[in-house]
Amino acid sequence: MNLQTFNKNLINKPIPAITAGDTVRVYQKIKEGDKFRTQAFEGIVIAKRHGLEVGATITVRKMSGDIGVERIFPLYLPTIEKIEVLKSSKVRRAKLYYIRGKSAKATRRKIKSQELVQAPAKETEKETQSFSSENKLVESK
Repeated sequence: MNLQTFNKNLINKPIPAITAGDTVRVYQKIKEGDKFRTQAFEGIVIAKRHGLEVGATITVRKMSGDIGVERIFPLYLPTIEKIEVLKSSKVRRAKLYYIRGKSAKATRRKIKSQELVQAPAKETEKETQSFSSENKLVESK
């Protein structure tokens, strides 16, 4: 088997759009003795390297008690079953290595959830639309 054909087979695997700051859950098959089981690892993506090519990796960090745990996952690893994006956040850096020195509370303060940022904007649009319709009614009288 040629290396190029092997790489083409790997790239056919569907990968979701992942960026730094996303909270993801990575499901990986692990062999224990004769049996296989699926292990989930959930955390924040602090780095993504090499885009979508064969050697692409993501670094995922989670806090286990008071200890930070990081794992590097190659995106096209055959043992990775799926990757779920649980929450997408707006960050201002491509690599979030500075989170290693922050507490959990400081990390939450630095990473703004997009759901929280977008929700107030929708409410203000509704208020503006209802306000403008009231003005039209007042102007027509």
